Amino acid sequence: MSMPDAVTDVSLEALKSIAWLETAWKELEARAPHSFFLSWLWIGTWLRHIPDGTQPHVLVARSSGKIVGLAIIGRRRAWSLGPHARARWLLNESGDSRFDRLFIECNSILAEQPDTIIPAGLDALMSHLRRSDQLVLSGIDTDLELAACRAAGQTGLVSEEKHADTALWVDFAKVRQQKKDYRATLGRSTRQAVSRAMRLYAERGPLEFRIMETTREALAAFDLLSDFHRSRWGRKGAFANPGFRPFHEDLIARGIATGAVRISRTLVGGQTIGVVYNFVHDGRVLNYQSGFLYESDGRLKPGLVSHVLAIEDSVARGERGYDFLAGGAGHKAHLANSEYAMKWIAIGRDGPERHIEAKLREAKRTLRTIVTNLPKKKLRLFGAASAN
Repeated sequence: MSMPDAVTDVSLEALKSIAWLETAWKELEARAPHSFFLSWLWIGTWLRHIPDGTQPHVLVARSSGKIVGLAIIGRRRAWSLGPHARARWLLNESGDSRFDRLFIECNSILAEQPDTIIPAGLDALMSHLRRSDQLVLSGIDTDLELAACRAAGQTGLVSEEKHADTALWVDFAKVRQQKKDYRATLGRSTRQAVSRAMRLYAERGPLEFRIMETTREALAAFDLLSDFHRSRWGRKGAFANPGFRPFHEDLIARGIATGAVRISRTLVGGQTIGVVYNFVHDGRVLNYQSGFLYESDGRLKPGLVSHVLAIEDSVARGERGYDFLAGGAGHKAHLANSEYAMKWIAIGRDGPERHIEAKLREAKRTLRTIVTNLPKKKLRLFGAASAN
């Protein structure tokens, strides 16, 4: 296996000690560019909550004996149409679909010199793939996608895009260049909606934006966020995942004191109408989860108001941006001024089995769409029959 000159060894090792990995990870994290999702706060908490039976491995890149690259590699047996045993190798995921709904984004290999170490790490991972195995890379940017596709092509493998998304964010540099306050940079209809909602809320009492300063306050706000979220989404929401709540309670408890976790409440006359759960990394705020008190009056916009207040607070702190991460909630497009792509891909050997599985996945998506829309169609038909 050819390696860049800066890397002398890349190995895939069983994770024997979280304490050892914590020391190594934090040392590398201090000198390597990385996203919040590659911080030890996220990775370490994730490892402490990983489902029983999961046996994560560690991808370790060394140069002259010094660790220069790290990643967690989950391995999970997968069903196969063919006679060969099959496994999925996952970058910083467990392979347990329910647990992985924690939803890592901005995913990569933690690397001191990304341009050389990441390709070497990808080469090493692909060398471990057996005949029917797949390498799964979730929530990656276009640079990592390009590097992975190049490495796949060089080893005779093929890449398949499983999902593509656009992450919207507010670049504060653009706001400051206009020499306006943030709200003044919004589109006219959005400004009007925010002003009207704030005016209506103000009729009930003072509108407040409050950052939770202690772990106790933050966890209480997270409880309320959970209640809002469940009332809105029911069993379809993030909190339906049994691993979601304990993971985030641990993450919040560890992250509030350092400022890496920021939870805010928006209150009207003392009543909370919104809770926003954000991460803060390298001067950038990442909006991970939110919960709002929705009412019958559509002019009230608890989500829009809460995010505008959070963004204005972040601008006032001198931070660089407010990132809504992946997903297409309506308010994001109205509040953001920039975007970037995020991809979910799988890499493996080409063959009839891969094509059959692709067809089955497409059929499953089609069936899910039909089932989802069927009740609505029945209701519309019933309404039309009643009108006649």
